[in-house]
Amino acid sequence: MKFGGLQFFSWPERRVPLSTVYQRALRRIEIMDETGYDAVWLAEHHFNSFSVCPSVHMMGVEVAARTRNLRIGTAVSLAAFYHPLRLAEEVALLDVLSGGRVNWGAGRGFDPTEFGAFGVTREDSYPRFREAVDVVQQAWRQERVTYHGEYWDFDDVEVLPKPVQQPHPPIWLAATSPDAIEWSAQQGYTIMMDPHASHEEIAEKRELYRCALEASGRTMAGRTIPMARLLAVGQTHDEAKEIATQGAQWLVGAYANPSSGTWAFPAPSTATDDGARVDPVQRYVDHVIIYGTPDEVVDEIERLGDEMFLDYLMCAPLSHSSFTLFTERVLPRFV
Repeated sequence: MKFGGLQFFSWPERRVPLSTVYQRALRRIEIMDETGYDAVWLAEHHFNSFSVCPSVHMMGVEVAARTRNLRIGTAVSLAAFYHPLRLAEEVALLDVLSGGRVNWGAGRGFDPTEFGAFGVTREDSYPRFREAVDVVQQAWRQERVTYHGEYWDFDDVEVLPKPVQQPHPPIWLAATSPDAIEWSAQQGYTIMMDPHASHEEIAEKRELYRCALEASGRTMAGRTIPMARLLAVGQTHDEAKEIATQGAQWLVGAYANPSSGTWAFPAPSTATDDGARVDPVQRYVDHVIIYGTPDEVVDEIERLGDEMFLDYLMCAPLSHSSFTLFTERVLPRFV
């Protein structure tokens, strides 16, 4: 099993200078580089303090300068908001400067604030995203690219630099909805999976992806599917549960408007089969977050490895102590 770190740049209540947020995150990434993590996956967000990282490619250059072993993933480049030629240039430049360590994860986004500010409708975001991914790959693979699509139109453009990794860096697409999962499989893309779905939902989505791959004449062979999971690790079970609960409360407050029932990200299921409403915080604690003592977390990861074919855990710790305990007492049991 491989382990990566899903790195947010959260600024809760703006309690410390933003520069401190970056310094702490970069120090954590340096520790990842030294302790056996496969990659750090940088999360792009705009116009909120949930994660203040509007350019994962610029942040990736800083990570490249501070690390030697760690691969540098984007989780994700919000491709629907970019001119795809500029996106191809930026990711290729990061690949060059990092010595060929880029994992490119691309997604269309989900936050209505971002769509509104960038002038992209939710309906347009799907085809814009798919067209952008197509353009980026052609720009990397071809000496010169010509493209005539619905959103982008240009002739005979030489995009430089080309990536170090040939024919291009490995690509993952963020896919949450059944339509996105099936389309990704039909096109032959490998997917990455989100931190907000329950463990059961992740297992179901992976099975949907496998079936769609096989229906299109492809297989899972050689594919690694990073699954993002929130982590809370404590010296005791109760301590870990408290970290999980506080983290869930903050997530719901940052992403959701409970009074109106609206969510910034695709709304998780908040009802049982019999229609009873589920408290969203409790849903995170019971069904989404991996939490416990180091030994309990090891057991849970092994269980999820069997039940949802988890072979790449993209870790999103809900506290610094969780990151430290996971790195020192859980990770060595697997790597």
